Amino acid sequence: MLKLINKIRRDERGVSALEYAILAAIVVGAVVAAGTVLSSTSTGLPGLFTSLMTKITNTINGTT
Repeated sequence: MLKLINKIRRDERGVSALEYAILAAIVVGAVVAAGTVLSSTSTGLPGLFTSLMTKITNTINGTT
């Protein structure tokens, strides 16, 4: 029984799996946060492209 306990105690496979799980959770959290920031209609990436297209269109049409 003591031999089994020592074997389990030295086994690091579970620790590595836990580290990968934590790393994956951090990556998923970063992707979700970036998606939330970039998908905001008024201030995110769509708002940036809308503003840019409006400025280009106004420049082409000669309006300011």
